[in-house]
Amino acid sequence: MLILLKSVREAASSEDGARVLVDRRRPTRVPKESLELRAWLPELAPSHELRRWFEERPSQWQPFRRRYLAELSAEKAEQALTELHTIAAGESTLTLLTAAREQERSHAAILRDLLQGVRKPPSTSGPAHAAAGGRIRARRNR
Repeated sequence: MLILLKSVREAASSEDGARVLVDRRRPTRVPKESLELRAWLPELAPSHELRRWFEERPSQWQPFRRRYLAELSAEKAEQALTELHTIAAGESTLTLLTAAREQERSHAAILRDLLQGVRKPPSTSGPAHAAAGGRIRARRNR
């Protein structure tokens, strides 16, 4: 399945498949009809506190990611995540819509990773990281 990330300000296209808004609020300057939504799942957005925290600390991607994943374990968020999985299962393409300026460093990117089965960021998993960690430990033990 192809999962796209798009700004709510971008026009809908035939390649979008099912379009799901994953922000807490619907954008005020974008007509609801132009969004062409299959669903709006505001429970999947980070809390206002976490969103503000990350806006003040944009370099803190990994702590944001951990905190956001923890928020997704709340009951309402889990229900919305189940609904998102159900929508995704019936589509060849899913587009996650957000007002975030950088889609690749937003909660929508984390949701995409979850849908694709990615649990850890690429930089902290896999044989390359394990090998590098072993070399570092070996140097420290000398």
